[in-house]
Amino acid sequence: MKSLLLLIFTLHLTSAANHALRFLLTGITPRINFPDFTAVTQLDGLQIGYYDSDSKVIRKVDWINNTVNEDPWNSMAEDARRYQEAFNLSIATLMRRFNHTEGIHTWQWTIGCGLHDDGTKRGYSRYGYDGEDFLSLDLNTSNWTAANAKAVTTKREWEKTGKAEGHKKFLENDCIEWLEKYVELGRASLERKVPPEASLFQKDSSSPVVCHATGFFPKAVNISWQKNGEDLHEDVELRETLPNQDGTFQKRSVLTVSPEELDKHHYTCIIQHSSLEKEMVLQVSDLRVSGGVWMGIIVAAVVTVLIIICVFVWMKKKKKKKKKKKQPSGQK
Repeated sequence: MKSLLLLIFTLHLTSAANHALRFLLTGITPRINFPDFTAVTQLDGLQIGYYDSDSKVIRKVDWINNTVNEDPWNSMAEDARRYQEAFNLSIATLMRRFNHTEGIHTWQWTIGCGLHDDGTKRGYSRYGYDGEDFLSLDLNTSNWTAANAKAVTTKREWEKTGKAEGHKKFLENDCIEWLEKYVELGRASLERKVPPEASLFQKDSSSPVVCHATGFFPKAVNISWQKNGEDLHEDVELRETLPNQDGTFQKRSVLTVSPEELDKHHYTCIIQHSSLEKEMVLQVSDLRVSGGVWMGIIVAAVVTVLIIICVFVWMKKKKKKKKKKKQPSGQK
């Protein structure tokens, strides 16, 4: 499972192109508490289709039903099942080749295309084994590039079969056709604008300050920090943009400075998104003051309760003393 999470493909295409279609397929063995095969389809970062070996097809968007295909979901499931069989063979082959007789192993493939408004087209096809880059396609030369020595044997085998030409043909024709079709069908969904909900939070005074934006669409968002009105790049960690279950996105940026620095300087988080008429500005000082106010309220409440308890106990003791004084002297 660890290797599955380690594989990160650097896809400049998705962010650079006006529209992008991406497929990500993952095979894993042996079977653990996770499907041994998954296939995800994304359009402009929005998940529009999902398949796994357990639940089969999970529908993500309704407008896919408007394609010329009578049952697009069934067609996707059939394609995914074929790839699942191929992935099982690929993993078995690589495990034998590298003498991997035990442990968890993964085989992943990401392929996609992008289209700019000026008509420029881009495409990529990349494979990864056990969480590391393995092979990638150079569309200009129609050759495979091995990421390491382990991949050289597979590279030579694929060059003999003409696998690169098949990938290139798909990327330059079918993928672009699907992209254009999906963009047209899903235009209303893709062009909607949903503003982010923003918040600052901090576990305690010595913890990093997190600026979090969520629930926004489209995916592109900019989160930055300022210190005393000047752009701040040091001590800042910008996290990856992640999808939400409802088709929107979330992103966070983390500021790590000492409590003394936070008290001494004025820090702000700036959030910019196409849905906003003006940028959102969150003051770190408000977070810290707010936290102090709430702590003060909590302390005051505790003190009040303690006072009430003390008064109650004091009054009870006072009543007991009065009763003792009223008792006749002959009684014991």
